[in-house]
Amino acid sequence: MDKARSAVLAALLRVRVDQGYSNIVLDKTVISFGLDQRDTAFASALFYGVLEKRLRLDYCISQFSKMAPGKLDPVVLEILRMGVFQMFYMDRVPDSAAVNEAVNLAKQNKAVKASGFINGVLRNVIRNKKSIQWPDETTPKGKSIRYSCPEEWIAFWEKAYDPTVCGEILDSLEKKPPLYIHLNSLKTTEEKLRETLAKDDVKCCNITGLKNTFRLEQTGSLAGMEAFREGWFHVQDLSSQICCALVDPQPGERVIDVCAAPGGKTFTLAEKMRNQGEVLSFDKYKGKVRLIRQGAERLGLSIVKAGVRDASAPKEALEKADRVLCDVPCSGLGVIRRKPEIRYKSMKELDGLPDLQYLILCESAELVREKGKLFYSTCTLNPEENGKIANRFLLEHPGFAPLALDLPEGIVRKIDEPENQITIFPFTADSDGFFVAAFQKI
Repeated sequence: MDKARSAVLAALLRVRVDQGYSNIVLDKTVISFGLDQRDTAFASALFYGVLEKRLRLDYCISQFSKMAPGKLDPVVLEILRMGVFQMFYMDRVPDSAAVNEAVNLAKQNKAVKASGFINGVLRNVIRNKKSIQWPDETTPKGKSIRYSCPEEWIAFWEKAYDPTVCGEILDSLEKKPPLYIHLNSLKTTEEKLRETLAKDDVKCCNITGLKNTFRLEQTGSLAGMEAFREGWFHVQDLSSQICCALVDPQPGERVIDVCAAPGGKTFTLAEKMRNQGEVLSFDKYKGKVRLIRQGAERLGLSIVKAGVRDASAPKEALEKADRVLCDVPCSGLGVIRRKPEIRYKSMKELDGLPDLQYLILCESAELVREKGKLFYSTCTLNPEENGKIANRFLLEHPGFAPLALDLPEGIVRKIDEPENQITIFPFTADSDGFFVAAFQKI
């Protein structure tokens, strides 16, 4: 596992320095280090675990280090975090092995002088880990350390929703996010998909209330599966599939997805339309548009037309559409389980997002035909980016009316909100956190 640990250290440092998305960073690092399937699984568990438990790990380190974690060299700190995480959360790794490998990592990464310090801190953790005095979990600091979530976000959610909902959000952060797919009924049937996945020992479970939606268990590399190569499904979280069900496009319609990358919603909308009509799928960046085109080709979705377009500053008018979807850039607080580093962002980093989101929604409203439908969505849990934007739009756009949402079976509101809005929490549907609002042009 030496190679795997080296890869994890490199990935953690890259997330820290470049502030890249954890999933993209890890994927690139695994490839560059040439890890096999076994080492990749170990590296993934350790990498995401350290990101998820960062505050709790740092508290533990602070009990045995004379220097505060924030003042330690980045390489030394990440090695210590990796060692402590293995001791507390990876039962198959002996404590002695965690220490030895941490010391070796230090020597391999130009931190030879710190190897003795690392060895001392980790051995102190081993001797005292059962007697560590953790903060009172009823206090703000205690909650923060317990859930490894900054105090400012906990206070924010308690005020934005209520302490009970906030507690359920925090509990959900500790659960592994399920893997959901959408069946491409244009190419196969549920029976054939199940038979093919079974050959790869993958378990496929139905989701009540949503057609062609499944949860997969015991998966390895999806890209290597026959069913994936043949375009029989694409990966898409349950919350995103719920959004597509609410958009409910019909065969023959013209649909525009203004912020489409990586394309999951575009693909599901086109499949629901039976590949009849037109789906214009846009993104600001050429590389992401290329991914949409490749996905549509694999799935055999000829009605998808992908192109480069800035939704906040369009340069050309488009023919108006029956349905327009704005899944806008957001703070991503609903996908912390998949990208744990998001929780450590400062609130100040997100100050300009609502203005951008509102601008995109207003520009997109110009694309809706008379009696057409407009949908606004985010993958965040922040009323400033969700309900407040939707309410403001209605106040300032008298040409639109709220469109009541017909919620799928099993999906219920957990907070008081208008009938044209739904906030999906991770604990309500075992999905990402998500928000959808709907409007109709009068």
